[in-house]
Amino acid sequence: MRIISVNVGRSVEAEWAGSAGRTAIDKRAVASRVAVLVNGVAGDERADRKHHGALDHAVYVYAREDYDWWEAELGRSLRDGQFGENLTTSGFDVNDAVVGDRWRVGSALLEVSGPRIPCAVFRGWMGEQGWLKRFTRAARPGVYLRVVELGELGAGDAVEVVSRAGAGVTVLDWFRARHGDRDALRRILEVPGHGAEWDELAGRLLR
Repeated sequence: MRIISVNVGRSVEAEWAGSAGRTAIDKRAVASRVAVLVNGVAGDERADRKHHGALDHAVYVYAREDYDWWEAELGRSLRDGQFGENLTTSGFDVNDAVVGDRWRVGSALLEVSGPRIPCAVFRGWMGEQGWLKRFTRAARPGVYLRVVELGELGAGDAVEVVSRAGAGVTVLDWFRARHGDRDALRRILEVPGHGAEWDELAGRLLR
């Protein structure tokens, strides 16, 4: 896997951006190498820190292969950064990563923390009919990363998986289970040491 684009965005006003009225979802590629700070990629802003300011959401990753699938589905071109990701990758199914896997990207060390959950701002930005349902049904959410070690990175850098979480919860199973997929939830329940929140969800879905 490698990084084919590093993308950052500035906060701007937008009528469709929910209660905040601002968004930085419009990410654009940068040519230079950038620093990776504890709260994300240098130069990238977040308009809604209440919902998008967690350190577990420091860096968002989306795969070019998933963009290619969406281009065929939507019948239009999608540039790197279109979905608001900081890193566009190639050569790896990021949705199959296990929560807790650690990646060395440039000199930064990043840890898989979970999937992207689509929001109303994403819907307004894309302008596609029924977008949230379509994105959820497609189950190509992309990956959030937390920053373990500060560093710098740039387009062309390889992504090295330096440690694996072992038997764990994949990003895709997390995403599907959170949207009511009972089979995905059962797979999570089979993982030793799975979090108590999954037992609580199972209590609601599998009764």
